[in-house]
Amino acid sequence: MEHWNQTLFLLLNAAPGASGIAVGVARLLADGLIWIVPIGMVFGWLRGSAATRHALVAATASGLAGLLINQLIGLVWAHPRPFVVGIGQTLMVHAPDSSFPSDHLTLIWAVAFSLLLHERTRVAGGVAALLGLPVAWARIYLGVHFPLDMLGAALVAFGSAWLILGEEHRFVAPLVQAMQRAHRWAFASLIEKGWVRQ
Repeated sequence: MEHWNQTLFLLLNAAPGASGIAVGVARLLADGLIWIVPIGMVFGWLRGSAATRHALVAATASGLAGLLINQLIGLVWAHPRPFVVGIGQTLMVHAPDSSFPSDHLTLIWAVAFSLLLHERTRVAGGVAALLGLPVAWARIYLGVHFPLDMLGAALVAFGSAWLILGEEHRFVAPLVQAMQRAHRWAFASLIEKGWVRQ
């Protein structure tokens, strides 16, 4: 498994002398693209229906659960990053912490998979899932993750989304109700103008 992991990494990692444009694009994808997810979720909350808001809170919980699971995995099995073991090209600065699974991809795909599990947000979930692919490529290309880190992220993301789905009635629904009350109070003037949905 590790041989396959390193072999595929070397195929996807930047070659020596990679163009500055390719590296710049990869850096933008690796660290910038993830911000589309929270921005989209905030917009969805402000303009979405009650069902959409429920799905967004569940997706947020899924993302947080996925990141927590990643931390626990890192405590049990700290897998070194490519630059720690001296393999490939490293073209972005990163802490030498455990690489498995990828936190970036876990967050994106946990949100995406959770949205896909709700009828009203499946299109957004599909877009978010596709968004994860260039992020995964870029982080391997820049030398901070192995392909296996991305596979692990997919498994953790799906598991956390499924876990939250089974517990939504216990904590997501009450949380959404409380957030809706706070929302109506905080955005009362914007709701009255029609800029934000009640």
